[in-house]
Amino acid sequence: MKKTAFLFPGQGSQSIGMMSGFETNIVRGTFEEASNVLGYDLWTVVQEDPDDRLGSTEVTQPALLAAGIATWRAWKDEGGADPDYLAGHSLGEYSALVAAGSLAFDDAVSLVARRGQLMQQATPPGSGAMAAILGLDDEVLVEVCAKAAGDQVVSCANFNSPGQVVIAGDNDAVARAGEAALEAGARRAVTLAVSVPSHCLLMKPAADAMAEVLATLTVKEPSIPVLHNVDTATAVNADAIRQALVNQLWQPVRWSATVQRLVEMGVDRFAECGPGKVLSGLNRRICRSCTTVALTGTDILNDTLNDWS
Repeated sequence: MKKTAFLFPGQGSQSIGMMSGFETNIVRGTFEEASNVLGYDLWTVVQEDPDDRLGSTEVTQPALLAAGIATWRAWKDEGGADPDYLAGHSLGEYSALVAAGSLAFDDAVSLVARRGQLMQQATPPGSGAMAAILGLDDEVLVEVCAKAAGDQVVSCANFNSPGQVVIAGDNDAVARAGEAALEAGARRAVTLAVSVPSHCLLMKPAADAMAEVLATLTVKEPSIPVLHNVDTATAVNADAIRQALVNQLWQPVRWSATVQRLVEMGVDRFAECGPGKVLSGLNRRICRSCTTVALTGTDILNDTLNDWS
């Protein structure tokens, strides 16, 4: 019997006008719920971005959470079955936990907005960087970063797919590691347009502060198993879930291993639940034999429902 996993994207999937492919009040209603928590009109931000705020991490994160949950709700409203597993890339892990009933949506909205603020505050503006390294084995890049770090920070932050890894850390150290990666045989080293160096030791202060915030929130046992980024394992205990969310803020996202683990568990079809097709593209490189669909609008959602029923 075929098994299914729903996947929720993280930062980098946002775009102005996202979610406009859905013809349902559920999407607008979800964004209104988030707006009530945040105190500003999140739908206007994602559709028009009049004040150039969508790229700011404390806005991007609740926007993507709302997008993922709106898509999930649209799927369920049309009679879509629960998947066997859930997973999310970085921020998307919060969306997965909301879909699983582990976190309340309102709590998660305020939580990820705070997460974005803490991440922004963890490093002085412009002091950190991230870069995508293409065409180099993971093990080689880990060694490259260790040698390039010196007395600064640079490490692998996102193991996205075979041959695509993102590094993060101090500006100079990321630049050194990028040059060393090219010398070691990487095809490209591309600096990313990000405001914070996520998933590296520089985010440890933000992670420590997040632990205090998470300790005040109700966390329930997930109704659907959620694989966590840090160890590709599932957690049911509230404290274990909180710790996984703390750890993933300053440790690498093991996306390749997460998808491979799902395949080992019998999953052969995936649905990306949120804006864009970033995870779908990664998945096709991780598991070429798997079916992956990006639920980017009403038409593709209904087609998928018919194909998978």
